[in-house]
Amino acid sequence: MAEGDKPYRVYKGGRTKGKVPVATRPGRSRDGARVDRQPRTRRPHWGRRVGLAVLLLVVLSVVWLAASYLAFRSGVAEANDRLPPDVEAGLAAQDGLVLTNPSLIVLLGTDGDATEARADARRSDSILLVRTDPARHRIAYLSIPRDLRVEIPGYGSNKINAAFQLGGPGLAMRTIRNLTGLQANHVALVDFDDFRSVIDTLGGITIDVPEPILSNRFDCPYATEARCQQWPGWRFEAGEHELDGQRALIYSRIRENQLDPAQNDLSRGGRQQEVVEAMADEIVGVRTFLRLPFIGDELVRPLTTDLSAGELLQLGWVKFRANASRALHCRLGGDLSTDGGTSVILGGEENFATIRMFQGLAAPQPPPPGQPLAAGCVVGGG
Repeated sequence: MAEGDKPYRVYKGGRTKGKVPVATRPGRSRDGARVDRQPRTRRPHWGRRVGLAVLLLVVLSVVWLAASYLAFRSGVAEANDRLPPDVEAGLAAQDGLVLTNPSLIVLLGTDGDATEARADARRSDSILLVRTDPARHRIAYLSIPRDLRVEIPGYGSNKINAAFQLGGPGLAMRTIRNLTGLQANHVALVDFDDFRSVIDTLGGITIDVPEPILSNRFDCPYATEARCQQWPGWRFEAGEHELDGQRALIYSRIRENQLDPAQNDLSRGGRQQEVVEAMADEIVGVRTFLRLPFIGDELVRPLTTDLSAGELLQLGWVKFRANASRALHCRLGGDLSTDGGTSVILGGEENFATIRMFQGLAAPQPPPPGQPLAAGCVVGGG
């Protein structure tokens, strides 16, 4: 140590100029010298939190989908068990998946248990053919008026809706095949007694009524005959309506409009197509998906069908992707006549042309103006 050097340092008090030094914590370097290290600060693990949140969402989605499918599959299994063997035997095999290949589905609407072959005075209340075309994102509908006179195998000439009463759904399917030349891939029998409950389960449907309707007096809502005699009928104003199950069923059954005498049973078929489309829109909607674990089995309660749960889900996706503006609404028709004192519709060559339109083999042509019972197809409207 040099002379004059002090063996210690002199520290002077007072304010330190500049920034106040940050507190440090002692440490040692590799060579053992004492060093001062900056204190560790905790950084939030946002990446881990986001990952956990995503994982939780995926797990919940899988559980939700599984619960939805199980509830839905349970109801579909019961619907499959109700289908008579002779009906399923008469169906054509599906060519590939419903998701990617055209399918022809027959919908038969009935009052009461559709699986009973010979119920008293029971006839098919509505007959609707649905053809899917996934490649073109199009769905075609073909209504067959229940008063159309046809040849019923083994029973001769009669209204087409009598086939169900005479021989059940099996005979009805054979009669439809003989009339149209089309063999269905699938069938769904719809019990109208449960029809309204499904719509209520969905929370109602939205229908755009094109013109005001005042129906004839049927299904009077009053208990006394005196009030029913004074009741004018069911009324629907033009415009968009939110319909519950009861109102939707009434709307689909209206055959006469006192405000427009030109409307008839073929107009009724068009309204039934509207209701079927509206129901399908609700079934494939987000609101129904979120409630599916709780209502999955109720959605198929009025159905008797050969369609499996997987095929119905594929059909739902086809409907979801279909372009509503390109939907094809067709109907068979003819001339009004009488047969044994009963009004019937006598079909002609125009029905065969309409069937080709329905199949996509000919350009759609609307019914000729001024002919309320004429056959034809309309694109994008009922």
